[in-house]
Amino acid sequence: MDVIRPFAGAAGHAPAGGSLDDLRRSNLSIVLGLVHANRQISRAELTRATGLNRSTIATIVADLEWRGLVEAADPRATKRVGRPSATIIPTERVAAIAVNPELDATTVSVVTLGGRVLRVVRYENDRIPSAREVANAVAAVVAGMRPDLERRHHLAGIGVAVPGQVRSRDGFVNLAPHLEWVDEPLAEMISAATGLPTSAGNDAACGVIAEGMFGAGRGQSHLVFLNGGASGIGGGVIVGDSLLAGHEGFGGELGHTLVNSDGKHCHCGASGCLETEITQAAVMSGQEIERQLEFLAVALRNITNTFNPGRIILGGFLADLHRVGGDLLTERVRATALRGPGRSVDILASELRRDSLLVGAAELAFRAVLQNPTVVSASQLRGRPIASVDAAVS
Repeated sequence: MDVIRPFAGAAGHAPAGGSLDDLRRSNLSIVLGLVHANRQISRAELTRATGLNRSTIATIVADLEWRGLVEAADPRATKRVGRPSATIIPTERVAAIAVNPELDATTVSVVTLGGRVLRVVRYENDRIPSAREVANAVAAVVAGMRPDLERRHHLAGIGVAVPGQVRSRDGFVNLAPHLEWVDEPLAEMISAATGLPTSAGNDAACGVIAEGMFGAGRGQSHLVFLNGGASGIGGGVIVGDSLLAGHEGFGGELGHTLVNSDGKHCHCGASGCLETEITQAAVMSGQEIERQLEFLAVALRNITNTFNPGRIILGGFLADLHRVGGDLLTERVRATALRGPGRSVDILASELRRDSLLVGAAELAFRAVLQNPTVVSASQLRGRPIASVDAAVS
């Protein structure tokens, strides 16, 4: 099996220091990150991936088990000669609250290490919600679930996938045009309303992390995720195993790629942007599907030429377009993109589907635990039952 590594800018590692405690935290972080990203990984694979010796890996795994973060499972069958190595998996005792505010609903989810979605709640909107109303809705949903969550889990915090421009350092929403939000301290609002540490990021940037670790982009170092939702089209880009965030986290606005020089006026001030020419309403109604596929192919050609990705993943209603005309998209891109990047790119639909944004949002909340697993002590988790893996949708 190819070992999947967490992307830089997603989980990260504990900063290296000069003391033995710093080294220990760093090694715990590296190993937990690998278990998390791979969902199951053998001790032998951990040894090869980290370069640490077997006894050191055994000590690190024992520490993570003591903290309730990982556990041993039955060894996987392999073609290797000899006794199979024990398989390590993340437990479900550490969870994050993942949030995706949209025009029609605010979705709140419980996600565990390993990117497993346990529960999803949709808080329906009867009109476009303000940032304050979203914070209050999240607080209400979390309050209802909290007694059971805290009995079963260590809560790592809240991660929010926002359809807009989000400042990476503090979760400040600079602009979410379809939600009509300007300069909203969303992460701060939700943290104050819930009492839980909260981080926020662009929804498609969250999606590319999730698809790259757990979905259709697994094993890809150069990846683009293009998502279509009620608030338009957004993009997330992985280059060389790192999230391409830009100066303040505003990178990846691929929904504003020009696809029609005689196109409709866009809210951004330009005309003919991808998210103006291809809309959820038109795709869901089946209108002008061939025309929309042509415009999407133009955008994918430009993305292919600019980033030279190994794979482009389409999510949301763009995945629906791919299911209708995926072969046409691939044909158009390979015929019109530059010869080198055009020949090597694959165009696929999202594997995680509706969960991609939520799983990616949870990664924002998991950072503290993944960077420093010692923040979770065994006493915090001892005696708590492991939650069912069955998702409860309400």
